[in-house]
Amino acid sequence: MTLPTPDIAGAKAALAHLDLDENPVSIRAKSRDFFWYSPILKARLDHLTADFVVAPKTEAEVIEVLRACYAHNVPVTTRGTGTGNYGQAIPLAGGCILHLHNMNRVREIHPGRVIVEPGCVLEQLDAACKAHSGQEIRMFSSTWTTATVGGFIAGGSGGVGSVRWGGLRDLGNIIRLRVITMEAEPRALEFTGEEIHRVSHAYGTNGIITELELPLAPAYDWVGMFVSLDNFADANRFAYDLASEDGILIKLATVFEPPIAQDYFQRVAPYVKPGESVLALMVAPHALEGFKTFCGRWPGAEVIYRSDTSQWPRDPGHVFEYGWNHTTLRALKVDPSITYLQVGYGTDNPLALVEKIRAMFSPEVLQHIEVTRQNGRIAMGGLSLVRFTTEERLDEIVRLHEAEGAMIFNPHRYTLEEGGRQAVDDRQLAFKREADPKGLLNPGKMIAWDDPKWAYDRMYAYPEMRAAE
Repeated sequence: MTLPTPDIAGAKAALAHLDLDENPVSIRAKSRDFFWYSPILKARLDHLTADFVVAPKTEAEVIEVLRACYAHNVPVTTRGTGTGNYGQAIPLAGGCILHLHNMNRVREIHPGRVIVEPGCVLEQLDAACKAHSGQEIRMFSSTWTTATVGGFIAGGSGGVGSVRWGGLRDLGNIIRLRVITMEAEPRALEFTGEEIHRVSHAYGTNGIITELELPLAPAYDWVGMFVSLDNFADANRFAYDLASEDGILIKLATVFEPPIAQDYFQRVAPYVKPGESVLALMVAPHALEGFKTFCGRWPGAEVIYRSDTSQWPRDPGHVFEYGWNHTTLRALKVDPSITYLQVGYGTDNPLALVEKIRAMFSPEVLQHIEVTRQNGRIAMGGLSLVRFTTEERLDEIVRLHEAEGAMIFNPHRYTLEEGGRQAVDDRQLAFKREADPKGLLNPGKMIAWDDPKWAYDRMYAYPEMRAAE
């Protein structure tokens, strides 16, 4: 669907009394996320910027921005702190960046649940819940210190805690979302139950989240650990079996094929022998005795670091900041040729599938495994490190994974469909038709809206992509 001609000057004039940023330098900074993890996205998105940025302080101001941008045909791309990796927050068609960092209040905390605005940083949300009543959020991204809760829900799928609670799309992990539509007169809608996934992980393409209600769990002083084993297959089995021990409460189980820790974890590397695999774990204090017993059944397992007892000359920091996409970031700092893939190994026999894929590609592709839960079963996902050579070779690696039954959630694509299951989410498309009739919300990110007949036989290129005027 073709976008109407925007009146940028008219929109800026209508919004001049709000927190409006017209500085080209800061606009460029606020028009970016971590898309540069992908050399493919960097080549296609690096030049794109919005025309201006508005930072509303209240839901009423959000409605005012959307009303004015609708009237002046101006595209709106929502962002938090821009820690996403797939270009979710990149304005493909210029227009307005709706920056929600001012909407950061924790509104209410109750037993088992919290009500919060989207711009609240995850670390601050966690701290507020702990201070209030000894509770914590169930899961968070590895970018905990900077990522916002709204960005996590709109662009993420899971994270630290998913080994216990599953993904964001699993029932119960989001209680309620309040969403503003982009129409001549924007509406505020409340979504629960099945309706939640109309707008969760939709990149802000069909509504603006202004309030979230999320479940909480008891807070613990989690003990972060690094464990080494001689053999990667054993390390992977160790993580799988540990996650299967229902009586041992953990929040993270991550496995790194050598030489990931040796080459990219500078503060951990001195304690890891050549060829050893490393696990990153978070264990609840009351589960430590059970963990010790479990560990004793693995003669080759060595706990090389514990956050509650180890005194390294150079403190490694939070263990979870070595997992999820922080692994990729640490590797990129050492070797700029590194990129990554997101791989679903499933629940049926993930250990065997990981080993098969590893045998096919290592060391060109190194295994980084996150253990999660999916519909109550232990699952394994890979955020594999890939030594990038060409787009053609990366596409071939993707095809070969898929041929073996390893699903790829492609982080080198900026659309919802290509980054997911290469299928239309009819719920999200239907709601976009209702809530964004001009197609002005984060345009170019939903292929089903732009080109319903797209065959997915090549990378989608949004035809109306443009930089700011």
